[in-house]
Amino acid sequence: MEILRSIVLVVHLVGFATLFGAWLVEAVNKRTQVTRLMHWGLAIAGVAGLALAAPWGIDHPLNYAKIGVKFAILLAIGALLGILAARQKRGAQIAAPLFWAVGILTLANASIAAIW
Repeated sequence: MEILRSIVLVVHLVGFATLFGAWLVEAVNKRTQVTRLMHWGLAIAGVAGLALAAPWGIDHPLNYAKIGVKFAILLAIGALLGILAARQKRGAQIAAPLFWAVGILTLANASIAAIW
């Protein structure tokens, strides 16, 4: 069971890396655009994160406050990506602060996982 949990953790990290990497590529190239890869990264990290939040394959209690905060941030990132993608699809200019908020929240979510 521990091996399966470790595999799910790796999938979760791949989802984070996909989301943050796709965002970072756009930020470095000075493009405030939402890509399909960002949505995929969010979905992969979210599903794997929810699987990790289930109490299976561990012998210690889960930190539900941490899980709740990380889930709230995940929802905020998803909302921002949805808003930005809708604006982008209509041809409207994407607000740079909202685009930067996606990266900051993604990095904050990873930091919470590592530090808390």
